[in-house]
Amino acid sequence: MNEAGMSEPLASRPYMPGYGIEPPAGGHGLLSWSWARDRIAAAHDYWLATVWPDGRPHVMPVWGVWHQESIWFSCSRGSRKARNLGADPRCSITTDTPREPVVVEGAARLVTDPEALATFLDLENAKYSTAYGLDLVDPTINTTFRVRPERVFGIAEDRFTSSPTRWVFPSS
Repeated sequence: MNEAGMSEPLASRPYMPGYGIEPPAGGHGLLSWSWARDRIAAAHDYWLATVWPDGRPHVMPVWGVWHQESIWFSCSRGSRKARNLGADPRCSITTDTPREPVVVEGAARLVTDPEALATFLDLENAKYSTAYGLDLVDPTINTTFRVRPERVFGIAEDRFTSSPTRWVFPSS
């Protein structure tokens, strides 16, 4: 178990026919979970993919932080992404580095605990060198979400055929 009480994810090679992907030899060649976690934490921006009520995809950039083994972000309560997540919490979030992308799949959970919101705001202000006030996380104006990974995909461009890795988190 890690610091957030989550089991470490199980790593495997994703099925990618037609790309010349090498099978892992005895587990070797797979990227480590720390490799993915470091890139998630270091990302400046994230791309959030949600679904419109009619099923169309919706992708928007967001700022966020990696905290307690989850990606946290906030947005306006009336924004399309907040409304989409209110109707269907399933989402994907990607890092902003195309040469070493990490894609996180999970469900967005609304955060309303005042202490958790204050911690998130402190972390975001530190990461982005900003000085936002509590209004940024005021639940009457904005929404703050937390996405715990369920499945994650990562690949390193310089090891394209030997690095693709999928991590799956055991259900808790």
